[in-house]
Amino acid sequence: MNAAPTTDVIDVWSIPTDQPPAVVRRLYGLLDAEERERADRARDPRQGERFAVVRGAVRLLVAERLAVAPADLAWRRGPHGKPAPAADTGLDVNWSASGALALLAVATGRRVGADVEQLRPPGVGARIARRHFPPADAALVLDAPTPADGAERFTRLWCRREACVKVYGGRLAQGLGLPLAGPSPLRLADPGQLGPGPLRLADVPVPGPFRAAVAADGDRPFTVRRHHWA
Repeated sequence: MNAAPTTDVIDVWSIPTDQPPAVVRRLYGLLDAEERERADRARDPRQGERFAVVRGAVRLLVAERLAVAPADLAWRRGPHGKPAPAADTGLDVNWSASGALALLAVATGRRVGADVEQLRPPGVGARIARRHFPPADAALVLDAPTPADGAERFTRLWCRREACVKVYGGRLAQGLGLPLAGPSPLRLADPGQLGPGPLRLADVPVPGPFRAAVAADGDRPFTVRRHHWA
């Protein structure tokens, strides 16, 4: 008899990005030169502050896991920009931000992808689903009983796609056609253009008008250990 797959734990933090000025200043002070430059050239001050909060909170949380100073944490990037700790630690991280909420996922020994999205307006997702999603996924959105239900379903499916793509550090176009309808958690045997499978995926409950998902490569099931950063 084959042994049951080991279950991993993926730590996931929800991060409110609207913070008091003192918190924003503290987190801005942890950023490297490139991150500060990006915060400073944001289109509006609020966007720059949210960027600083996300990047600063990520530094605090990942640095704690690696037992280094947050300001000393260095990143390397994959071909399409996916960040990872520059030191070879076996730790993989991924984060996503949408307006007032960000999500950070941290895994050990496997690649991870995370996505959070604010609920899309009714009607917007239907056009995208009709054009780009596989039949079962498109039908789930288009056959929703109300426009609000369609927006909910589309946003969940979109988060799943983004999370899968970010596992591999790929491009979004490579994940649009993935069959991701069905109850969470999911096992995707063939991630198609993204890379070798299988892939595991789970929806993640988050506060407010947001939806989120986390994915990881390999066949080992995982559980999500949720945290709220404050």
